[in-house]
Amino acid sequence: MMVVLFLEINFGSGDAYVKLDALMIMVCTVLSVLKLLSFRLYADNLIRNFSSAVNDYLAIDTEEKRTIMRRHAFMGRMICYSIIGFSYVASSIFMLMPMITGEKEGDVHVNASVKSQAAELPVPLTWALGDLHISTSLYLLITMVQCVLLVLNSTSDLGGDSLFLAITLHVCGQMELLKIEFINYGMKSKNMNKDFEKLASRHHYLIKHAKLLVDVISFVLFVQLLLSCLIICLIGFQLILALKMHDAVMITKTITVLSTLLLQLFFYSFVGDYMKCKMEEVAHSIYSCNWHCLPIKLMRNVLFVIMRSQHPVQLLAGRYFVVNIGTFMTILKSSLSYLSVLRVMLDA
Repeated sequence: MMVVLFLEINFGSGDAYVKLDALMIMVCTVLSVLKLLSFRLYADNLIRNFSSAVNDYLAIDTEEKRTIMRRHAFMGRMICYSIIGFSYVASSIFMLMPMITGEKEGDVHVNASVKSQAAELPVPLTWALGDLHISTSLYLLITMVQCVLLVLNSTSDLGGDSLFLAITLHVCGQMELLKIEFINYGMKSKNMNKDFEKLASRHHYLIKHAKLLVDVISFVLFVQLLLSCLIICLIGFQLILALKMHDAVMITKTITVLSTLLLQLFFYSFVGDYMKCKMEEVAHSIYSCNWHCLPIKLMRNVLFVIMRSQHPVQLLAGRYFVVNIGTFMTILKSSLSYLSVLRVMLDA
């Protein structure tokens, strides 16, 4: 799919709208492949996190823990439903575009030439089909294959995001449980040294698993930020042109695709910011416990845990760029500034 779309962009006879759609689908395909490869290469990191999650659910002993863990699982499901739903709507619009434009322009006929049929496919193949003449049944078969590929591409790209963000939210939920345990530390404890050692070990354990998740997504997230920024700007420009020409179909398609891309970046930024906050809250929870009643030696250990919590694990793109709400706002402001300049140029 990537090879065909690359050739269509370079050698196809479609207009700018068609090539932009092909570029967007190709970018999503590249991200899908990268995520599948990353999940395969770092399979051990994911296995350790999911195995840990299973053990965490088996170790539930209070209703409070169950409520917190279910709340974070619900957040993961909502993220999944949102981005997968938007991606399926966008894919459906691509599938229905030939029928909508065909009825409007009257270009689709049973005995139409290959060029007109190729241009009316969900993903136009004006270069790949060449001057060959195909039957209507083969045309319908190609259309069905493309529809399946669009759905698989959406599921692979956005489904991979849902999988990763859900397990990251589970780690955040465990951090919240650890925070509560630190707040209650020392109230009814007979062996404070042993209890503190368990809490510190649990803190180190969660930090290690969070780092494993960051290693899985770091490179993919870097590529996604770069490509998503490019596509957001191009689709935004397409939306400006569609609004100027009052093209309702193109407006609907661009808004849906743009919303999907922005939601994808927003959820990564939200989860990255949320994980950072949960890890920093551990330091505040330790300070809220009865540390002043602890032995001097134990007080020093408390300081080490506080110091470690003040340097939280964060989602990194390329192991350098921090992904949080601030990053999302920067991308949004830069894209809007670029689009405002383009709009002024069009009006001029």
